[in-house]
Amino acid sequence: MGVKVTIGEMLPCTAMIIVEACTIFLTIMASTAMSKLEMSSFVFVVYTNALSFILLIPYSFLFHRRDKTEEPLFTFPLLSRAFFLGLVGVTLAQNLAFAGLSYSSPIVACGAANMIPAFSFIIAIILRKVRIDWKSQGSIVRVIGTLISIVGILAMTFYKGPVVKQYSPSFLHLATSPKLLVFTSTHENWVLGCFLFASASFALPIWNIIQAGSSKKHPHVMKITCLYTLFGTIQSALLALFMEKDLSVWRLKLHFELLVIVLTAIFGSLIRSSVQMWCARLKGPSYPLFFKPVGVPVASTCGCVLFAATFHYGSMLSACICGLGYYTTLWGQLKEGETKKDIKGNVSASDEKVPLLQDQKQEGDSQV
Repeated sequence: MGVKVTIGEMLPCTAMIIVEACTIFLTIMASTAMSKLEMSSFVFVVYTNALSFILLIPYSFLFHRRDKTEEPLFTFPLLSRAFFLGLVGVTLAQNLAFAGLSYSSPIVACGAANMIPAFSFIIAIILRKVRIDWKSQGSIVRVIGTLISIVGILAMTFYKGPVVKQYSPSFLHLATSPKLLVFTSTHENWVLGCFLFASASFALPIWNIIQAGSSKKHPHVMKITCLYTLFGTIQSALLALFMEKDLSVWRLKLHFELLVIVLTAIFGSLIRSSVQMWCARLKGPSYPLFFKPVGVPVASTCGCVLFAATFHYGSMLSACICGLGYYTTLWGQLKEGETKKDIKGNVSASDEKVPLLQDQKQEGDSQV
């Protein structure tokens, strides 16, 4: 019995770690396709999402086959939300991220991805959805975590540090010649790459706000995903046609480029989302969030072992700082949520003790 419990506890954790590791490996492959094979990042986004849309059509119906609720999908409010989900989540976020990858490296992708809780907190303050309460421990921790994250991304942008190969024993890294994969872009513009990645991370909390409202209006989440992927593909195709004047960039080399596109589409549209939803169902909605910084040690290990000649200690340290800021901000958010639940629990308990107040509240609600 104890063994079964242990295996049941380990499976979601192992699955999430594998998902984050696969994300890093696919990012390295995409970096290679853009740097070594001169593949356009804009074309990559179009092809990847077009294939994702094709895969999501049957998968979305299979996923919701047991759900008997019949909600109209093609309504103007829902279509408009799907349009903006595609605009923010695909056309903006993905194009910015892969353009950033074409100028930097996967370690920047890890650091910038860990900025999402900090950016979510900043956007919530701007929209006045959250107010900083200096008496609340959770609120103070979120502020500290946000500051740590900002320091991390600034350090990532302006300090690369020494190359790993110069200050590490030769047996710790593998010399491969010629190199099959590329970690740091051959068209490097580090500051621009960091800025583009940070901009993509800033767009994702906005996407989350729109997506949360869409889920309330329509329970079939995967059908909405299929719909906004279609909008994002069309928008990204128009953007790619505008950015890439040479039509030859649309011609794929039917080996590595095609392999990266197929793997990215399958993993991003089917595998990662399914694993995350499965883990959230088993362990709670916050569970998948704890594994985002796992990409930092995975990318750092790959950089030190396989790409020591182009990987920098400063980038690795900065990504770790971003990961620390991620966990700090997330912990403060969860702590703040627990505090609010406790306050609501105390209020409801006091209402039970004083029925008169409860009756008055119900009368007031009915008048409203």
